[in-house]
Order: sequence, then structure tokens, then C-alpha cells
Amino acid sequence: MVEKVKEDVYWVGFVDWDKREFHGHELSTHRGTTYNSYLVLDDKNVLIDSVKSEFTEEWLNKIEEVLPLEEIDYVIGNHAEVDHSGGFPELFDRLEEAQFITSSRGAETFPGHYGEDWDLQTVETGDTLDIGEKTMTFVEAPMLHWPDSMFVYLDGANVLFPNDAFGQHYATAHRFNDQVNQEELWQEALKYYVNILTPFSALVKRKIEELEELDVPVDVIAPSHGVIWREEPMQIVEKYAQWAEQEAEERVVVLYDTMWEATRKMADEIGRGVAETGADCKVLPAATSDRNDLLVEIFKAAVVAIGSPTLNNGVLPTITPLLEDLRGLGFKNKQGAAFGSYGWSGESIEEIEDHFEKSKISLAAEGLKCKWQPDDEDLERCREYGRKLGKKVLD
Repeated sequence: MVEKVKEDVYWVGFVDWDKREFHGHELSTHRGTTYNSYLVLDDKNVLIDSVKSEFTEEWLNKIEEVLPLEEIDYVIGNHAEVDHSGGFPELFDRLEEAQFITSSRGAETFPGHYGEDWDLQTVETGDTLDIGEKTMTFVEAPMLHWPDSMFVYLDGANVLFPNDAFGQHYATAHRFNDQVNQEELWQEALKYYVNILTPFSALVKRKIEELEELDVPVDVIAPSHGVIWREEPMQIVEKYAQWAEQEAEERVVVLYDTMWEATRKMADEIGRGVAETGADCKVLPAATSDRNDLLVEIFKAAVVAIGSPTLNNGVLPTITPLLEDLRGLGFKNKQGAAFGSYGWSGESIEEIEDHFEKSKISLAAEGLKCKWQPDDEDLERCREYGRKLGKKVLD
């Protein structure tokens, strides 16, 4: 159903309760998602963003609950990724007069996705669109999280439409942040930031500074996914500023996989050693845990200890994606530690440490190896290793 966001501003998106994976199979979405599209009414009527293509008919029907399609004067595409633009081809088949507005990079990416000969008008930061009593101001936001990304600020209603920034993959029965479970909301907001925006943290900080310099009132932040922030909307901006600093908590996360339980026993004892120091610790099996959730735990921790037995002169395949994510996401303010069991070669430790170096993560301690099954002496070495890591995060 259509939701009123503010006077003459409506949500006309779609709630996808079934969605469990995003960006192909790259990102888990345990709680589904939403595709948020907005309709602004004034002397000129403006439609902002779209939905995935399979939900186009539901989207168009929602729009027509508010006004006939032919009365749309402008369509704004803040970002060309198909979860925000999938309904546009059908929409433009039905519209003859509406002007399509996007960023200069959007003029490259929209045709790249659809190959359509749309009449595109490009805008830059500071450009405005007078629609009657209200004015729209455009703010380019490259790499938050695509080169074509753009924000729109609606003066006269004090609404910020930031597309992929400040969102969550979170399907709910209600549209606003004050109506939903707060613990779930913040879990999903952090997971969204960690897995999508962490590599662009420096750009996040600069964009927040730019928004502050605009010195405009913000009553509502209406992102492209998840709930709309209307109660203390700037709280999510403050969280982004905090997350962009990547300040670690006093905790160690121990991630491992195991073949015959030897590396698991090492991980358990390392965790016990950490706990003895009073530092917080989680011990998590990489093979049976959701990778995107593990990345949230890495994001929060000051020390990440990764364990794997040696297989084919390297690590177990379940560990490799985590090592690649360490490099790709560019985590800051971390120290690393490697451990694992082996039978005859033992290269897994060196491979993990090599990935730490590529990820610009310094070592909290030299790697810890155990040949075959750990005996009592080995287990005590593991506990001492954990105590060393715990003291590192408390110093």
C-alpha cells in the first residue's frame, strides 16, 4: 500500500519479504529487503527511483493510486543499479512527456544497463529543480556506492533522498524507523554499512561533511532500501560518521575451519585465553556461519584471529573468501593472528599472514602451529596465545 511520508510526498515502493541474497549470491539478506521509490507532488510531479523489474506492475499500480502516470513531469534516477531502475523501461514505454534526470555518470550507466534511447538530462552538485512550492537540490555522491550515485534534497519538505546511503536490507510491515524493532534495525543498518560501504569510508566522511556544510534542515531521510528515518533522522548520519572511523571495540574474533577437529580445539582454547584477560571474544566456525555476518564481527573487533589446517599447501576453501574480503573491504584499525594444525607441510599460517599483509593488517602475534592433534602442552600454548591477543586489545 502507498504510504504518506510527508505532505505531498509518498512512498510507492515494494516490500520483498522473500529476498535472501543480494548482488547475485554475494550478500545475505536474512530479513528480506525493500525497493523504495518516492512520488513528490507539486506544480510539477516528480518520481524518484524505481523497483526491481519483476515488481514493476505493483509499482505502477501504487503510483496510479496517487496520480495518473501521464501526470508525472520528471523522473529522477539516483542510481542505475537494477534494483533501483528495473521498472523504468516499462514506465517510459507509457510516458511521453516526462523528463528523465540523472547524474553525468548515470547518463553512462543507464544506457549500459538497458540500451534505451532515453532523453536524459544530467545534473551536478548544486543544481536545482523548481517544481512549484518546493525545490529539489542535487548532490552527486560518487562511489556511495557506485560512480553514478546521487542524493536529492527536497527543500520545502526537508526530505533527503540518499539512494543507497543510510539504508538497510530489511523487510517490515511498517515504513518508518520508529515503528520497527530497534535491535533488528540497527543490526541490519550496520551489516549494510560493513558489507557495502566500508571500502568507501573516507568518501562517507567527506559526504557527511558536505551535507553539514549545506546547513539545511532534515526532517526525513528516505533511502532506497529499508525503513525511512523520520524520528531523529540524523541519528543514522551520526552512526555513519562513527562507522566511517572504523574504531574497533575491545574484542577479539576467532574465525576458523577444521577438518578433524584439531584446529577447532585450538580455536576454543585461544578463545578461553582471551576471556581470561577480560577482553570480549567470539569464536565462530567459518564454514557454517554466514560470511556477511562474520564480516560484521571482524568490523567490530580490534584483533581478528583466523585458523585453518593446511590443505593442498594452503588454507581450506571456506577460509579463502574471508581473506579476500579483508583485502577488498579495506578494514582499518585491525591486527591479525593466524593459527592452525597441520600434518606434513603447514603452509596455511603463512598464507593467512600473507593476506594480512596485503590487507595492511599488522600482526598481533606470530602465527601458531600445531602438528596433528593438539596435546595438553599445545592447548596451553593456545590459551597463552589467546591471553596475548586479549592483552593486545586491552592495552
